[in-house]
Amino acid sequence: MTDVARAAGVSVSTVSHVVNGTRLVAPKTREQVHRAMRLLGYEHHPIARSLAAGSNQTIGLAITAASNPYWVELIQGIDGEATRAGLNVIIVDTRDDARHEASTVANLLAHHIEGLVIAPAVGWRELTLPLLRDHPVPYVIVDRIDPDLRVDQVGVENEASTAAVVDHLISLGHTRIGMVAGIAGLSTSAERLRGYRLAHQRAELPVDPSLVLDGSSTSEGGRKAALALLDLPDPPTAVFAANNNMTIGALAALKAAGVRVPRDLAVAAFDDFAWADLFSPGLTTVAQPSAAIGARAVQLLLRRMTDPDAPPQTVRLPAEIMHRESCGCTPAHR
Repeated sequence: MTDVARAAGVSVSTVSHVVNGTRLVAPKTREQVHRAMRLLGYEHHPIARSLAAGSNQTIGLAITAASNPYWVELIQGIDGEATRAGLNVIIVDTRDDARHEASTVANLLAHHIEGLVIAPAVGWRELTLPLLRDHPVPYVIVDRIDPDLRVDQVGVENEASTAAVVDHLISLGHTRIGMVAGIAGLSTSAERLRGYRLAHQRAELPVDPSLVLDGSSTSEGGRKAALALLDLPDPPTAVFAANNNMTIGALAALKAAGVRVPRDLAVAAFDDFAWADLFSPGLTTVAQPSAAIGARAVQLLLRRMTDPDAPPQTVRLPAEIMHRESCGCTPAHR
């Protein structure tokens, strides 16, 4: 800063105010400082400055980067809240693979992050969790809540939301409702399956195991599961897909098979799309508050970073059912 001040013909304190934004500086003077910095080859690196102060003001985000609009909106919520708090975010792709997740988290820890937001992969308890226990870095679980862990966690009301949308299908007269379920071992998959069963229990309907098929949380899995449901001797009259990737695959399969939605088969899904109401027919979905979940995760992390001894919190945010035409309901049911 002394070199820059001399070259710009201003005081060192003025250079400091320009670089750190701690006080208003006249535009002409500010430009003099920036010109001097460019001439001398100096750049402002907030991370380097914070390292010198013993803090890098950076948190990590370990999450699958699968092409899923839900994850995109979640990341936007996390990044927006972190930015408002003056934090940098390093995002790593876990690929939903426990070994790769452990490797990427170890790399984040080696970069001395101050906190971590993680959406755990199946098998994370054996590989990633021990890493976090060995390093005193605050972390928050997002989306995939683990009820057996006493740590900060935030996600949506999966069970209640699924039960509500399946209740709606039952209220429309459907007694054979197929379910395309997500990856086994994920808490979100288990909770949505419990919601499906809960709705049947409340309506005193038996659950036919042949109507619940694994869609592996992928579009290809959703396509195969939908075709298998159509091939049953007594096929369902409605289908619930437990995430948006599987929904896309299921809809593609139904179209290829000449099935008309909702005339031949009603469809509802977990996860809303920005373009769900542009489908023909419009898609009935459970809409998660994705950005709000991400923002709340950062808020919990900031609380943990400030107060390491604070009692852990598990936050469940409500979802909203977006009633459209694919479930076959009349305006009176919406």
